[in-house]
Amino acid sequence: MKKPGITMTSLRDAQRRFAAARDWQQFHTPKNLAMALSVEAAELLEHFQWLTAEQSMRLDAKTKTAVGEEIADVLLYLTRLADVLDIDPLAAAKRKMVINARKYPVHRARGSARKYSGR
Repeated sequence: MKKPGITMTSLRDAQRRFAAARDWQQFHTPKNLAMALSVEAAELLEHFQWLTAEQSMRLDAKTKTAVGEEIADVLLYLTRLADVLDIDPLAAAKRKMVINARKYPVHRARGSARKYSGR
């Protein structure tokens, strides 16, 4: 029988247990979590600094593993921040996609990287 995959709920719950076991809830304020998230996002960005677009598409195995760890850190902090603020990240993402569809209609945005307000 195949084990069910990880879900946002199970990831959130694992993060809660991880923080509680270490008595870290006291440090997991929205401010601190948002700052830590920003730091981890910068660490992710660092792997791509100075690469060409083509090089960024062809990472070697070691770099790809390191990028995966930074993506995990970003996801973990984002999950914890959403939990502390009682925000369902999947519901928020779904709402944001609806907003983005209005802001970037296909007939105006297709094939263009320009910001919607720049057209």
